[in-house]
Amino acid sequence: MTEKKKKLTAAALLLAAILAGILGGMRLLEKPEGTAVQISQDGRILYTIDLASAEDQTFDVEYEGSTNTIQIQDGRIRVERAECPDQTCVHMGWLSSAAPIVCLPNRLVIEYAQDQGMDAVVR
Repeated sequence: MTEKKKKLTAAALLLAAILAGILGGMRLLEKPEGTAVQISQDGRILYTIDLASAEDQTFDVEYEGSTNTIQIQDGRIRVERAECPDQTCVHMGWLSSAAPIVCLPNRLVIEYAQDQGMDAVVR
């Protein structure tokens, strides 16, 4: 294989990798079709909530003395307040894509559910 063909092959592979990354990123930003979300902590699902039928409310999720206040309003969900140093989960705002809301210090994850079956509805 000539040097020119090697460079063209490397450029084509690099372009394919960039396009795959862009398409993957776009998929991550898409909002899933379902309205069910899961709130889990330390890998254990605490709640599965259908946002389409959930009432507006706030509730607390505790972890080793720290609290995250979860808000559901107008069919949306977010971490309203958190007792953690960086507040990243609060700054993430409303869950609006396939990317989950994560609070690492409190090991909390809020994400759209893969399975549309309900375990519980918070009222």
